[in-house]
Amino acid sequence: MFLKHPSSPLLLLLHLLFLAAAAAALARPSLPPNFLYLNVKPTKLELNHTQILPTLNFSDAHLQVTAQKFHNTTLKLNLLHRDKLPHVHAHRHRHAFNERIKRDAIRVATLVRRLSHTAAAVQDNSYKVANFATGVVSGMEEGSGEFFVRVGVGSPPRSQYMVIDSGSDIVWVQCQPCTQCYQQSDPVFNPADSSSFAGVSCGSAVCGRLDNTDCHAGRCRYEVSYGDGSYTKGTLALETITMGQVMIRDVAIGCGHTNQGMFIGAAGLLGLGGGSMSFIGQLGGQTGGAFSYCLVSRDTGSTGTLEFGRGAMPVGATWISLIRNPRAPSFYYIGLAGVGVGGVRVPIPEETFQLSEYGTNGVVMDTGTAVTRLPTAAYEAFRDAFTAQTNNLPRAGGVSIFDTCFDLNGFESIRVPTVSFYFSDGPVLTLPAKNFLIPVNGAGTFCLAFAPSPSGLSIIGNIQQEGIQISIDGANGFVGFGPNVC
Repeated sequence: MFLKHPSSPLLLLLHLLFLAAAAAALARPSLPPNFLYLNVKPTKLELNHTQILPTLNFSDAHLQVTAQKFHNTTLKLNLLHRDKLPHVHAHRHRHAFNERIKRDAIRVATLVRRLSHTAAAVQDNSYKVANFATGVVSGMEEGSGEFFVRVGVGSPPRSQYMVIDSGSDIVWVQCQPCTQCYQQSDPVFNPADSSSFAGVSCGSAVCGRLDNTDCHAGRCRYEVSYGDGSYTKGTLALETITMGQVMIRDVAIGCGHTNQGMFIGAAGLLGLGGGSMSFIGQLGGQTGGAFSYCLVSRDTGSTGTLEFGRGAMPVGATWISLIRNPRAPSFYYIGLAGVGVGGVRVPIPEETFQLSEYGTNGVVMDTGTAVTRLPTAAYEAFRDAFTAQTNNLPRAGGVSIFDTCFDLNGFESIRVPTVSFYFSDGPVLTLPAKNFLIPVNGAGTFCLAFAPSPSGLSIIGNIQQEGIQISIDGANGFVGFGPNVC
């Protein structure tokens, strides 16, 4: 449509005003894609979903894998945050933050100590890959854990809460008779009531996979210790595990008769690590070493999901390479190239995040660690980039392990820069805002949920993973993100 040139002075004036208004509207800057608007509430920080949703920004389409390659065997469970369990009472809530950070610090120290010990053994030529690969050593520093599933143990199945741990290679439950047992939410499992329970002999191949084992009355015994002094000891057995309507027979589990620790009501642990004795490793061909999870957000009433099988591999997910560390086969390493703030990559050398020839450094995705850790120099560069773009926000003093905090009391909405992970394969993962700024008290203090690592090891924690669908395809060596959000 074409407009005629206005003939009268009034029409000309109106026309000029219209053009000026249009030009001003076109010139007005829109919301930059490298910032997020957030609503601030007294006890939590939330993304304003009317403006922008948690996003996955990827630059490479060639990594996408379709579901046609996978069969449809799938087991699906609800995934609960520990604060949702019935045994967690309201009076404990005010202490939840300090307890979580304490657990987290112990977990990180344990991972670092474990991998440093491995590196030292390699360097003095005393290390053997086979010995470490078959050892049943958990990444759990303290059996309390963060996320739980409900499964049936035995025949008939007895429902039990189990901690999930992507850094552990064992499945175990407390068992009667209990020489020493901690308090759990459900009755302790009694093998005498299960028709499918079968002890494992000392000479069996399954028993041979254990590192810390001995033999008693012809039965294979196990022992797993954790970084805080918690432990479980008992006999190894084959038992049926029920998930929904699906029964999985002859799963090797530890039947713990002597247990100690702060296990927060869970009956035991469901190891999801990459080793042969983990639940994933034992399922083997039944699921092809594939599983997917969505960690439930802390501040919602919803539940997350945990799915096993190739049918759980989502169409449209973007995949990055899974890196195997033969000296720590339980853990899932990924290739991180760098981090970004406000759409700009922070100048950190890529080799900072690379796995060394001795099995140290590298980047681990871990469900048991809460706060993402970066090597100190990398963390400081990232933190400084973030604070440079948030100098308009009132600062607060450091809290616990966090040195970058803000006083958002009284704020309704704020604007913060995006935080992104740049992967070696090319994709870029942009985090939801509540995955990097978290409330640490009820007074409006929010902190950047990253911390320096005590070593060269980087860990992508569960706070940063929350709300994002994450898939592990161990058989083909990929980790997928999206396309769904929890």
